[in-house]
Amino acid sequence: MANGGGDARGRGLVPVPVLVPRVGAPRPAVHGGAEREAQREAQREAQPRPWPGPQWRLPPEGQPPPVSPFQSLVRSRRLQDLSGDGGVRKQELRPGTGQAVPRDASVAVKFSGYLEHQDKPFCTNCYGNSPGLMKLGKDITLLGLEVGLLTMKKGELSRFVFTPDYAYGKKGCPPLIPPSATVIFEVEVLDFMDSAESDAFFELTAEQQAACPLQKVLKVADTERRFGNYLYRKSLFDDAKDRYKKALSILGLRPSSEAEQCQINASKLPLLLNLSLIYLKLKRPTQALKYGEKALEIDQRNAKALFRCGQACLCMTEYEKARDFLVRAQRVQPFNHDINNELKKLASCYRDYMNKEKEMCCRMFASLNTSA
Repeated sequence: MANGGGDARGRGLVPVPVLVPRVGAPRPAVHGGAEREAQREAQREAQPRPWPGPQWRLPPEGQPPPVSPFQSLVRSRRLQDLSGDGGVRKQELRPGTGQAVPRDASVAVKFSGYLEHQDKPFCTNCYGNSPGLMKLGKDITLLGLEVGLLTMKKGELSRFVFTPDYAYGKKGCPPLIPPSATVIFEVEVLDFMDSAESDAFFELTAEQQAACPLQKVLKVADTERRFGNYLYRKSLFDDAKDRYKKALSILGLRPSSEAEQCQINASKLPLLLNLSLIYLKLKRPTQALKYGEKALEIDQRNAKALFRCGQACLCMTEYEKARDFLVRAQRVQPFNHDINNELKKLASCYRDYMNKEKEMCCRMFASLNTSA
């Protein structure tokens, strides 16, 4: 699994050493303020906490050592058995919302894996950039993790116990994972997208794709657009561009009616606008202008398309064209701050350009007078 993800401190994913009291140790009687403090402490203990490391209080000499936090969880009977044979068991730390992750989905998750007697994860993606999308069965190959993810919802944080058969097997993965190791994983589902129908569509031949109903084609295009949006939010502009183009490639259909053409255009328009924006981010204004003008062919009063075309022309120092696009955009949305600020930027750039032209002409005529 590729590393990724942000700092997870405070989210229950980073191990923090804690002290565990001896099993069966009597609690002192509390009264008044002490009783209230004890109640607050009990409430804090009930909240999900980061997975503890191997450090705990040693018992007095002659008494058996306490069970480690790792073993306490492994032996717990309160965990939900997901596999039916005890191989994958789950403890929900924070509930999620919506539907569970479907099969063949692409998921964005944070995860940390722990071995016994280690206070740091042996694998994690919680210390870098935001994690990218990983496809179940392809990018996520750990059987226990895939079984667990299929029971999770967006925003959910859960802890799993995987026996060797659902983790790294009898041989382990030397030198990192010992043989027949039971492991604990903490997993947080950030987002997921169901790509099964889209993946199946792109495995068809061109003839088979052309024979598909329009509604299915539009649904696949929308799935690819949402993938592109996710990648754009992660600043993966080239990957997002490829997703948008992939969606656009299947919308070059011959509609059988004007109503179908309207549906196709409604699906094309956001893709063209997004491609225009992507090429501006990639510092390729010519391509940005191309896709912006294609969007205007569908909707000539679209303020976003006019604005993007104006931005592209400004980048190419085509000031007259930039002004034309931006003024048209302003007529559609006269109080749009982005459009008005871009017009101010254009005026400033044009003024600087004219001053440089004037200075260059003065120098040129000055040199001619000197030579005369």
